[in-house]
Amino acid sequence: MIKKILSNPVYSFGLIALISFIALSAALISEAFFGLEPCNLCIYQRYPFAFGLVIGLIGIALRERHSVVRAFLGISSLNFLVNSGIAAYHTGVEQKWWDSALEGCKVPLFFDDTSDQSILENLMSAPAASCSDIQWTDPILGLSMANYNIALCLGLFAFCGLSALMVKAVNQPTSSHQESA
Repeated sequence: MIKKILSNPVYSFGLIALISFIALSAALISEAFFGLEPCNLCIYQRYPFAFGLVIGLIGIALRERHSVVRAFLGISSLNFLVNSGIAAYHTGVEQKWWDSALEGCKVPLFFDDTSDQSILENLMSAPAASCSDIQWTDPILGLSMANYNIALCLGLFAFCGLSALMVKAVNQPTSSHQESA
């Protein structure tokens, strides 16, 4: 089952796009409906997921081009490795291991009538919280969202890297089919 997912570009890119969409949705829902205020580092961690969603959808569309599929999976792997680095840096700021270089941001209020921004623009550009304040922790393990993002993105990094090594183009015949022809 795992080998089938890793070697099929539709499954691989579909999973990348789905996980990226879920991660972005969770961030926006937690902000819009649960009152969690993102910091700059929270916002920066969204961009690789948006990029992963786009790459996943383009990868599905270009699934028959073997070299493009491998390149996009490699790019996706690096994308998620970078995001795990941002999340690790964020974790260090949350734990007070180091100071953030991005502190001091304030934005207009969410429902500020004087702002020309739409609600979505406010959500995407609303780093009102300090990067050192932990907005939410898991009640069981005590892990923050940045901690979970490290694990998720390292997993996606490994998944994309393995998939890049194992993937076959959708219409590419396997060696056993070539031998029988």
